[in-house]
Amino acid sequence: MPANSMRKRTIAVLGSRSVGKSSLIVQFIENHFVESYYPTIEATFSKAVKYNGVEYDCDIVDTAGQDEFSLLNSKHAIGIHGYVLVYSITSRSSFEMVKIVYDKIADFCGKNDIPCVIVGTKTDLSSSRQVPADEGEEFAKQSKAAWVETSAKNNVNVGKVFELCLAEIERRAPGGGQPEKQPKEGGCIVM
Repeated sequence: MPANSMRKRTIAVLGSRSVGKSSLIVQFIENHFVESYYPTIEATFSKAVKYNGVEYDCDIVDTAGQDEFSLLNSKHAIGIHGYVLVYSITSRSSFEMVKIVYDKIADFCGKNDIPCVIVGTKTDLSSSRQVPADEGEEFAKQSKAAWVETSAKNNVNVGKVFELCLAEIERRAPGGGQPEKQPKEGGCIVM
């Protein structure tokens, strides 16, 4: 692999409405916090990320919020290398939705071991906490996923979310993260 070529990775960020998906992404990409809430339709952001001495060209897909009525679309599985599943520590229902979304992805991909990070957001609002940290961590363990709590507002663990996601992707890559060929379009890419 030429020294100047970067590995392309596509990461989908999923979770309920208003849990802070866009705030997390904007803090990571642009290094600032967005206070106001505008519902996201869907947007893709790109950023070069260096992880473990390797340059990655990451496309980060900011999805519209999921709820019990929205179906997980095939576009949330095809061509996606890893997932960031976001809940707010202040919302029990958003945590339950992350479990549903995880199961939908696993069903869609036909695998129970998907490259994934479970993320509890809004730790700056810990006085309103509804989801204990150990509960989020336990769900991640059961799902064979990484876990972290963040605050986009205070820029706590924001970069770590995407580093953990790259680690989860590479851990499942053929050859344990050695350079591999780019995957073909048209299937669930879970390495």
